[in-house]
Amino acid sequence: CNNMSSLEDVVGKMTLVATGDGRIIVGTLKGFDQTVNLILDDAHERVFSVNQGVEEVPLGLYLVRGDNVACVGEIDQEIDNNLGLSTIKADPLPSGRSPTLAKIQNELPVLRNSS
Repeated sequence: CNNMSSLEDVVGKMTLVATGDGRIIVGTLKGFDQTVNLILDDAHERVFSVNQGVEEVPLGLYLVRGDNVACVGEIDQEIDNNLGLSTIKADPLPSGRSPTLAKIQNELPVLRNSS
């Protein structure tokens, strides 16, 4: 896992945050602190459903508490723009620190808190 100095490389870039309670928050990373509290600008939550495409709920300027950050990673905007989120149907991420979430964390090529 990368350390907090790797988060510095993502500041100012489009970032995806997977939270411990199963939410996916996307926005521009504006800053972070030593406890990995994250400030995202122009943030929105991606809500997954098996019945309809991904819903994007606007959040604006948003703080994610460090104790709820499971994974953080930069988004390749070109790829993200071509995903067709409105057509993607999927189960929501599991909430909590379940074995499934731990497996997801290990498989994603993202930055994670090293503490």
